[in-house]
Amino acid sequence: MANTAQARKRARQAAKRRLHNMSLRSELRTAIKKVRKAIQAGDKAAAEAQFRQCVSTVDRIADKGIVHKNTVARYKSRLAHAIKAMA
Repeated sequence: MANTAQARKRARQAAKRRLHNMSLRSELRTAIKKVRKAIQAGDKAAAEAQFRQCVSTVDRIADKGIVHKNTVARYKSRLAHAIKAMA
């Protein structure tokens, strides 16, 4: 355990940040799952609407540094390709 006041404070801050980052990462995963669910349902209009919301969410989370921008770009690319492949 931390021995100095500074180290104790840093441990508190790290725990608080970890919880916040976990909630944002969960929000990212949920947004992606909603798009995948719409794609599985076969509803292209709903999938596109969910995709637009998802892009906004994942970009905001990437800007905060929770996940890397290239990771988000890969997610968006794969989802867009899956929506485009729907006939």
